[in-house]
Amino acid sequence: MTARHIAASLALTAVIAAGSPLVNAQTQAASTTAANKLPAPDKAFVQAASMSSSTEIDAAKLAMKNSQDEDVKSFARHMSIDHTKLTMSLKMAAPHGVAVPKDNSDTEVLDSLKGLKGKAFDDAYIRKVGLEGHTKAVAAFQEEINTGQNADLKAAAQKSLPTIQEHLQMAKALAAKKGISASETSLHNQS
Repeated sequence: MTARHIAASLALTAVIAAGSPLVNAQTQAASTTAANKLPAPDKAFVQAASMSSSTEIDAAKLAMKNSQDEDVKSFARHMSIDHTKLTMSLKMAAPHGVAVPKDNSDTEVLDSLKGLKGKAFDDAYIRKVGLEGHTKAVAAFQEEINTGQNADLKAAAQKSLPTIQEHLQMAKALAAKKGISASETSLHNQS
């Protein structure tokens, strides 16, 4: 096991053990990002990427509790591990003195999932986190690659984009397997 794998495992363990306080997390994260001395496109990317990963990790914890579907739980485990690694990569790419927000999950998404169990949870999780969340993340990473000004952040986005795209494909496959059509998700996005 490499030092990187050990670090990722320790980070995941710390994330799971610590839980994730959601009270005012988005506000604190947004103010942390706003204080960063980065050009606007890079600030937006740091905020979007950190929120995406934090939401994925917290939603995966909910999936482990609220789903009885092994496919959904497997997807959630995969997302938790990969997004913990992506968070570490983002922190390593951030310039010295630039704080990467942590625990800045999208509370609206998490709150919409908390009261659900079983199939209702699975459907909402696949739509909101798997499909919609990864679609937004792909767009944010693409935007950083296209317009970002910080070379290290652009490189991190370029390196991580294939993983995020793979996650979107995995979510699409899971949705198809569970009978959730893309058109349902598109209609959901418009409401």
